[in-house]
Amino acid sequence: MEYMKVAQAAQLWGISDRRVRILCQQGKIEGVIQNGRSYLIPVNAVKPVDGRRLRHKEVSEQYLAIFSRIDALKEQLDKRCPLTAGELKRLQDEFLVEYTYNSNAIEGNTLTLQETALVLEGLTIDQKPLKDHLEAVGHKDAFLYVQELVRYNVPFSENIIKQIHTLVLMDRPEDRGIYRRIPVRIMGAYHTPPDPVMVPKLMEKLIKEFEASKLHPIERAALFHLKFEGIHPFLDGNGRTGRLILNLFLVQNGYPPINVKVADRKRYYDAFDSYYRDNDASAMVKMVAEYVKATLFAIDHVLGF
Repeated sequence: MEYMKVAQAAQLWGISDRRVRILCQQGKIEGVIQNGRSYLIPVNAVKPVDGRRLRHKEVSEQYLAIFSRIDALKEQLDKRCPLTAGELKRLQDEFLVEYTYNSNAIEGNTLTLQETALVLEGLTIDQKPLKDHLEAVGHKDAFLYVQELVRYNVPFSENIIKQIHTLVLMDRPEDRGIYRRIPVRIMGAYHTPPDPVMVPKLMEKLIKEFEASKLHPIERAALFHLKFEGIHPFLDGNGRTGRLILNLFLVQNGYPPINVKVADRKRYYDAFDSYYRDNDASAMVKMVAEYVKATLFAIDHVLGF
């Protein structure tokens, strides 16, 4: 790791030496080493985002550091040369395959990553259930629909939720886009979803709360995801639909979509238990934030900076 002094960072970022020292003292620059009264700053450190940019958002102290770091990196990437159409398509195609594989695998789909890629190309995998094939294709179509919503800046609504679910649940045509009419339980979960008669009103309330919220977009998206999955409005496909909505919110706000890995399934499920058992959303908020941050760093690496 190479380091620079406070004066060098100040010149690079266009701010005063005093401001850099304050940022170091507040722990807003990652990887800083303090040596007496001096600070050594990693040469690849990202300039923290201007706090004034967060004034119109409600950001709790526990998330301030990571949200500032993410927004600073996002701001830095936004200023750089955009990817070519070919580069962007390559990244999107790779993401779609991995995202479809992981999101479906979390719910028990048996297709491997390679098999998922082949199915999305239109091939059939011998000895694998038709259901697994349809889930892969449905998830792909739903993600492409989400991209269209972002491209045309379509306002979020209850109808959009039902449309995403309709595409996701390709293998269950009779249940597509329809709120459940029977009680359900989430196996192994602390929380029991509400009675079906309450679902329409709870969904309407959730959307209104979301629209009125002034929380940072990442926390806002994570909280919606926790509450949506808690309502569990559909008979099946809630997890895949919920993660697609989560990504819709992130991309609408200029962040990259995230791919919750099947390897993190236990951590992911534990985050729901933490929220419904302990009224603590931080596990999910931090998980989403860490995924966003990792994706931004990956993009930064691809750009060669």
